[in-house]
Amino acid sequence: MTVQMSETVRNARLDAIETAIGATAVVKIFTGAQPANTGAANSGTELVSYTLASDWAGAAAAGSKAFSSTPISGTGLADGTAGHYRVYASNGTTCHMQGSVTASGGGGDMTVSNTSIATGQAVNITSWTITDGNA
Repeated sequence: MTVQMSETVRNARLDAIETAIGATAVVKIFTGAQPANTGAANSGTELVSYTLASDWAGAAAAGSKAFSSTPISGTGLADGTAGHYRVYASNGTTCHMQGSVTASGGGGDMTVSNTSIATGQAVNITSWTITDGNA
């Protein structure tokens, strides 16, 4: 039988993510497929980096957690096609979360204004939500 959890538990699990990662988390977008897990070394070319606000995600509701202040703006560091993102503690090296990146309507875990990134180009995170399973 599949384990199911209440919305209250799902929301608490989602809110714990921001607490565990901490304030001023760093998000980096890379080319290519994401590594096998968050403990694996970075893969691809780093295309853009963002330092998030101290309260970077709103409170979870209905089993979902949206990230605050979107769009989040950054500047391209290299040329390439965005494929995945990783979220790090404020030290920029301890990875706690990763997922796919697509343009709007592409079905990725995070959407950006343009997946074809060039050095110096403005790159906006336009949508970013985490949904907890086990409903």
